[in-house]
Amino acid sequence: MPGRVVQIFIASGAGEPMCEVNEVRALNGLGLEGDRYAGHRGAWSKSGRRVKRQVSLIEQEAVSRAGGRFSASETRRNIVVRDFPLNHLVGKEFIVGESLMRGVELCDPCRRPSKLCGKDGFEELFAGFGGLRAEILIGGMIKVGDGVIYPKA
Repeated sequence: MPGRVVQIFIASGAGEPMCEVNEVRALNGLGLEGDRYAGHRGAWSKSGRRVKRQVSLIEQEAVSRAGGRFSASETRRNIVVRDFPLNHLVGKEFIVGESLMRGVELCDPCRRPSKLCGKDGFEELFAGFGGLRAEILIGGMIKVGDGVIYPKA
């Protein structure tokens, strides 16, 4: 049984509120249409780091494990998935909706989500389950309810 996209969020700029959308176009090599990282307006866009921060994902199970202290939008991740573990996907390809992605690094929890929403404890609650940063290899539409799967060999 494939995983599922349960929520999608974009933000127009660094520190801007995450806006929930029902669908979004993943842009090959850029990010999600309308999101801060696709437009090079994210907090890390000018950091000089070479990690491709095109899209971020988090497991719904991690959000639930936080016991309601943080909503999915407050994690600052773009795509919330259910029944699709993320931690082992660094360097691996997977399909979200119509888009092919490759995991590039784990999202180690930091203080920024806590600071932006005014709640303490994000780092501790999401330790080991902060999500995954990925690059978009093939763009396409992603909709709430879409499957999240491994490509067929």
